[in-house]
Amino acid sequence: MLSVLPDVVNKRATLVKRGHYVSLRFLVEIGDRGYLVDIDKGRVASVQAGPFVMPSWTFALRASAEDWKRFFEPLPAPGFHDLFALLKARRLKVEGDLHPFMANLRYFKEILAAVREEINT
Repeated sequence: MLSVLPDVVNKRATLVKRGHYVSLRFLVEIGDRGYLVDIDKGRVASVQAGPFVMPSWTFALRASAEDWKRFFEPLPAPGFHDLFALLKARRLKVEGDLHPFMANLRYFKEILAAVREEINT
């Protein structure tokens, strides 16, 4: 599912521009499956599927496979429509250095919403 991230994000100039100051690696855990996402100046450089041995990342977004499945539905139910809705419901854990995540929150919300759009078209 996250394998489409580079194509989806990198073809959207406004999204790349919004993340121009973002260069980092973050982890998305979907249940017991991990994905390392490398961002370089707003462009998704790579998405690597785990398992990993002691991966290095700036921050991690962790939720159950069922919660991510509901997040990526074409029209998610209330509480599953947004990263902060998942966080508020204690379905999402955000760990690590939160400063880059919070400083670029709209960028991270939009790249995951772009995946939702892509897999549901």
